[in-house]
Amino acid sequence: MPSPDAALQKRAGAPRIGERIVGDGLIVLTLVGWWAMSRTLPPYLFPDITAVFGAMVKLIADPAFAVHTASSVGRIFISITLALTLGAVLALIPRYLPPTYDFIHGRIKPVLNSFPSLGWALLGSIWFGVSSSAVIFIQVAILTPFALINISEGLRELNAENEEMAHSFSRTRRRIFALVIFPMLYPYLVAALRIAYGVAWKVSLVSELFGAQTGLGYLLMDAQGRGRIDMVFAICLLIVVLYVAGEKFIVDPLSRRFRGGQ
Repeated sequence: MPSPDAALQKRAGAPRIGERIVGDGLIVLTLVGWWAMSRTLPPYLFPDITAVFGAMVKLIADPAFAVHTASSVGRIFISITLALTLGAVLALIPRYLPPTYDFIHGRIKPVLNSFPSLGWALLGSIWFGVSSSAVIFIQVAILTPFALINISEGLRELNAENEEMAHSFSRTRRRIFALVIFPMLYPYLVAALRIAYGVAWKVSLVSELFGAQTGLGYLLMDAQGRGRIDMVFAICLLIVVLYVAGEKFIVDPLSRRFRGGQ
């Protein structure tokens, strides 16, 4: 007679198999739809799968593609680090300087939230010219409010009893922050990291269109200018691969480490 644990695992495995069938089936349908569209539309509007795959192979084999990829990835991680740091600082200032609460949350946060991304892109290109500094500035300006909102919510939801207990053991604010407050912020930091990482890839391409001569966004603009729609598809698909790889090998391990530290 099977054990209760085995029965539970069997029941849990059934939905996963169903999810895999549905997921893989939808991918197959997408590829079939792609094939059908490529047979209906001209190649300069919608290339077939083999042309896009060939463009992907050509890109991967080109050493210049590695340089452009490294430029984009490097800017993304620098921007995420700066945005998380700046967002955390803005979120923490009102906690230790209460008179600044209305200034941060009533003035700065609404401006950062509502300021258009295109506006940051134009300002970055005007102030810094065509350079990596312009791209990083644009990305940091757009990503900072995501970090500010998540970390502010985390500070608002902190367990007051735990914090009060920490004060009874130590009056040093630095120790209380490092040993109590910061660990309780882990879930919100992870959420901010995930959101910033996803948005950063989208923002990176737009910012590189305006302010860079290297990067994947620059390659997209170059492919569009040359009428290489197959190359546009190939770059976009490779960006998806890079995004998933970064999430699996960098973001997910960091998330597990944060959760393990709680």
